[in-house]
Formats: sequence, structure tokens, C-alpha cells
Amino acid sequence: MLPVSVFAVAHQDAKRRGSIQGVGRAILFSDENPAWSERPMSYYRQGSSGGGGRVTIGIPPVTPMLRMIIIVNVVIFLPMQLVPVREFLLNWFALTPSKVQSGFVWQIATYMGLHAGLGHIFFNMLLLWMFGGELERLWGPRAFLRYYLVCGLGGGVAIFLQGLFRAPEVPTLGASGALYGMIMAYGLLFSERRVLFMMMFPMKAKTFAMIFFFFALYYNFASDSGGVSHIGHLGGALTGLIFLKRAWRIDRLYKEVRWRIQRRRFKVMTGKKDDTDRWVN
Repeated sequence: MLPVSVFAVAHQDAKRRGSIQGVGRAILFSDENPAWSERPMSYYRQGSSGGGGRVTIGIPPVTPMLRMIIIVNVVIFLPMQLVPVREFLLNWFALTPSKVQSGFVWQIATYMGLHAGLGHIFFNMLLLWMFGGELERLWGPRAFLRYYLVCGLGGGVAIFLQGLFRAPEVPTLGASGALYGMIMAYGLLFSERRVLFMMMFPMKAKTFAMIFFFFALYYNFASDSGGVSHIGHLGGALTGLIFLKRAWRIDRLYKEVRWRIQRRRFKVMTGKKDDTDRWVN
């Protein structure tokens, strides 16, 4: 996981409407939607006396399920500082591809609750707090937890499959796969919202998500990964994308592809006799 600090920066004068298939239902969202904008949040506002666009630096909310996930991770992490407990948890619950192949299938899920050190859990929980609170407010606690776990499982499957060929005996632990799914969701649902990368570089959330994804993609094939399971990051992000777009629904995917093909074949008719055939592209 990249050691970065991220704070959401929302532009109050930005106008964006759209819809996306959310977790379990269609979600309509808009920066001007009262149902969303009137929810209480802690903000530091810096206004402009000239009537220009106002920039709002938001302090992410600590929502109930988000708080529970953080507490569970910390409760598991603390006893891991004892060597016997650490060895037991790593042996039974960290994701080791060779052990999963031998029947320890639960490790594909349990690995996400373990962390290697203080820096590991701190930055993971920091990113979870930065992006998870608003997603939980949008979806609700149950759907948020479902998405978190599904992305973590997707990362676990990716780690297992690649690990069979690369390092079957090396254990993997951490919630980064689930967190990359969160970043992907934030980039899709709040694509025009500004975030500060490393507290210095403002960029749109969708750009931020793409940077994280391509970082993971590049380093996964680099000769030295630095001991980081980048394939888990990729697996979590791709699982989140598939889950949000409902791409596992073959019938829905087929209809969308067919619609896009048919849309490209519409003619533009202006009523003039000398018009040549034109197509909407």
C-alpha cells in the first residue's frame, strides 16, 4: 500500500448528474441532490468573497460499519505482537497458496484481517477511513460490508492464482485488496470530486483511482515488488469494478454491448436533400 495521505476536496459549484449501478440497486447521485448534500459532515470551508467557486476540504465521516471494521482489524493486530500468537495466526489465517491448495481455503478470506506491522495497518485503516465513510453513507452498512468483503475475496483469489506459479510458500496478509476496491468505487461514484494526493497534488477522484490501479499493474510485473502483493491490489480493484458494473450478469453485459453497437449505427437526418449519409459515432 502506498504511504499517502488523502483528503476529499469537494467543489460546491460543480454540477454533475448521473446514475450508476450500485451494490444491489441503482443509485442516483448528484452534487445538488438535497438527500446527499444535507447529510451532516464535518467540513472546513474556505470561501471566496468574489462569489467564485468555494472549495470545501472535508473530514471523512466515521460511520458505524467503518468503525467496526477498523476495531476488528486493530483487535486482531494487537495480540499479533506476541510471537506465539503471531506464528499461529500467520500459519492458519494468512494466505499461503500452497496451503490453500491443500485445503486451507478459508485463508482466501481471513488474510485480509491480518497486518504485518504498525505502518501496514495504519495506512490501510487511513485509506479505509478516507474513502469508506462516504461509501457507507451512500450504500448503507450492510451493502458497504458486502462490497468490502467481496473485494477482499477477489484480491485473495488473485493472490492464490498467481502465487501458485510465483511463490506458493509465501504468505500474504493485509486488507489492501478490499481497500483498492474502495478506491475504485470512490473513483466511479465521485469521479469529479477532488482529492489531494500526498497532501500536495489535487486531482479528480477518477484520476486518483487510475493512478493507484496502474501503479499496482506496473509493480506487479516489475522485477522487485518490494514485498508488496500488487496482484492482490489489482484483484480487489477489478473485483470492485465488476461488482459495481454488475458485469457478472451475462445477460446484462450482452444487452449493454448490443446497445452500444446499435447506437453506432444511428443515422443523422437533417431534412436536406443534398445530405450524404452520416452516422452517429
